[in-house]
Amino acid sequence: MTEPVYKELLTIMQKRGGGYAGMDIPEFFAMAAALFTPEQAAMNNALPRTGTAKEIAELVGKTEAETETILEDMANSGLCSANRQDGTVYYGSAIFMPGILEWQFMTGTTTERDKEKARLIDAYKKAHDVVLPRSEQKPTFAGTRVITVDRTIEDGNTVNTYDQVKTYIDKNDSIGTAACYCRHKAVLLDEDTHGMPNQVCMSFGAGVDFMVERLGGRKLTKEEAMKVLDETEEAGLIHMTNNVTDNISFMCNCDRWHCVHVTGLLEQSKPAEFFNSGFEPLFDPETCVACETCIDRCPATALEMGDNDLPVVDLDRCFGCAVCATGCPSEAISMAAKPDYPQPPKDNKALGEAFRVSQS
Repeated sequence: MTEPVYKELLTIMQKRGGGYAGMDIPEFFAMAAALFTPEQAAMNNALPRTGTAKEIAELVGKTEAETETILEDMANSGLCSANRQDGTVYYGSAIFMPGILEWQFMTGTTTERDKEKARLIDAYKKAHDVVLPRSEQKPTFAGTRVITVDRTIEDGNTVNTYDQVKTYIDKNDSIGTAACYCRHKAVLLDEDTHGMPNQVCMSFGAGVDFMVERLGGRKLTKEEAMKVLDETEEAGLIHMTNNVTDNISFMCNCDRWHCVHVTGLLEQSKPAEFFNSGFEPLFDPETCVACETCIDRCPATALEMGDNDLPVVDLDRCFGCAVCATGCPSEAISMAAKPDYPQPPKDNKALGEAFRVSQS
């Protein structure tokens, strides 16, 4: 019989929302019991959005020392957030995705416990998707966006700062990287990772210290960050981040086989409706040699060879990642801005409002 504390955890996680928030199925409770001890589950259920150990102790009826010990174990296990401000640690509640589930594997370790967690998380997600297929999603305002590779942008296009990855590297003094949750879970499950690099999940700003201190990440210099980007672009990974212009807190470098977000979108008939960079590929008939490298590299399977041995693009599927352009041996592909493509919201508050409007 499932302990009441895990039943309450299900309700709490459903209220918090996010991906795979919680479903009343056996696989959920098996996963929850593997991630949280009963004591940690009870603490999770009482956690506010943010608070000190002293403030949270008053909520849960424990001493500050007892509370801090539990919270430290949880933070170091990726079960809650922990951010230091002016010497004080503020702990906070987290959702499953993006959040707790991803934090489990950022260390990049391959212990037996890691493998067991990977198996149980994978089982829960698969059971969840049977009950609520991802293909039944309806377009809403996009919470994430693709950043195209700016060196492939066609001459003469206006390139906004938020369209350039280098902008975020230049403006952030704190940059970090850790193992990609999706690909590392594949490693733990002995699945094929297609030779894709793994230590490329990037974070910017305040969240970097949490990633480095708690989740096994490492800090990067700006030069190191650019080398990581070069590595991901050569491999054909997709730059993806939150759909805002002001600043970004993370940048995933995603593949088509394992990324939870990308694989879900690719099940849709029109992935471009869900996220996009605002750019599309153009093919130069003078330099294209019809080698079909771009077709093989395209994550969205949006390209096919057309008349006169020149690729054509399905804009319902193409989300403008530029993976085709970066891999073209004859440099025959450039990225052009889509006319009248809307600018992303300024910040997370504006993004939330745009999402609410799209739901109404």
